[in-house]
Amino acid sequence: MAVGLTATSVAIGADGGPDRTGRDTPVLAADVSVERLAAGDLGRGVDALHRHLRRQPKDAGGWATLGAAYVEQARTSGDPTLYPRAEKAFGRSLKLRPAADNDAALAGRAALAAARHDFTAALDEADRALRVNPYSERALCSRVDALVELGRYDEAWRAVELADRRRPGIPVFTRYAYVRELLGDTKGARRVLLRALESASAPPDVAYVATSLGQLASSQGQYGRARSHYATALRADPGYVPAREGRGRAYAAEGDTKRALGDLEEVVRRYPLPGQLAALGELHEAAGRRERAGEQYGLVRTWTRLARAQGVATDLESALVEADHGDAAGALKAARAEWSRRESVHTADALGWALHVNGKDRQALTYAQKATDSKPGYRNASFLFHRGMIEHALGDDKAARRHLRAALDLNPGFSPTGAREARSALKRIGGTS
Repeated sequence: MAVGLTATSVAIGADGGPDRTGRDTPVLAADVSVERLAAGDLGRGVDALHRHLRRQPKDAGGWATLGAAYVEQARTSGDPTLYPRAEKAFGRSLKLRPAADNDAALAGRAALAAARHDFTAALDEADRALRVNPYSERALCSRVDALVELGRYDEAWRAVELADRRRPGIPVFTRYAYVRELLGDTKGARRVLLRALESASAPPDVAYVATSLGQLASSQGQYGRARSHYATALRADPGYVPAREGRGRAYAAEGDTKRALGDLEEVVRRYPLPGQLAALGELHEAAGRRERAGEQYGLVRTWTRLARAQGVATDLESALVEADHGDAAGALKAARAEWSRRESVHTADALGWALHVNGKDRQALTYAQKATDSKPGYRNASFLFHRGMIEHALGDDKAARRHLRAALDLNPGFSPTGAREARSALKRIGGTS
């Protein structure tokens, strides 16, 4: 994921500040990967971009880079109000340089659409960018992301193979691993990530890949291995929030509530995003702190309202949180809306669970089966838990026992509240907990 420089873009210092000559730092390259935009102090990098664009307001590449920086800032800070700014920056770039010769702005718009969860638009914009520049790393990666989120896994596999042929590097390798995981090949995913880690040299790359390895290990219940990977990430970049989040989740899975709370509370203080807020809420709930848990779930609802006002499709987040912690009818409405946009294993699971909490278990089982028996072969403990609970509600305790046991065997600490509920259900139906 090396940062390239173009004639119209200026370099940024390794720490995000001025270079040693005392000149204003040139900006990030227009086609820098989204992941590398997070390297250093992104806020100072954005300030450098603004200074540059005040001096050179007709720099189309600079405007495209500013848009990409806003997208990355929104992603890492949880501030969706930055998305309209990104949209304006890309629009400014395209006015200065037409789309037929501006793959950077088109690829940036693909990343923006994906960040707003409009994956059909993300795919369209990525394809437009690749017609201009078939080797655009950002467009190749956004195309993979869009196909994955749309549930088009065979196409995603072909897309990541194409990306690997054209632009091999850390962003492509990590996506290669994730597609392998979705196709049921967790061992292959780990091999890819280990090779990527061996090739990583810059601290942000090491932190990014090591965290991906930690997340994969945690999903398989390998918490000690996961913490080792997170330690590698944090040695490379002590401030890398995803690694701290992963470590907190691993502590929670191991029952070390004190350390888990320490990590997750720091994570949400810095980046209050729905998944992290919900994870902290469940940890408080499992510890009997219902009021504290409710505060976190309330913050998720606040975030989704704000994000929706900025053009973000938040139905999947809303469905998952409301199904477990709030408005069952609202969860079902949101899940159905998301399913109408994209039929992935994740949306199938969300819709199945929302149907279950609304007492529609026959319909729910259809979608739970799609999430757990689908062609990709992806195994997720939460999905297996949801299916088992739906089968239990339908009176099929043999199937329920099988899937609840499978969830706990795969990842015994998949959720502070869900794992506890799975064990209680197994006791009720005569399975071992």
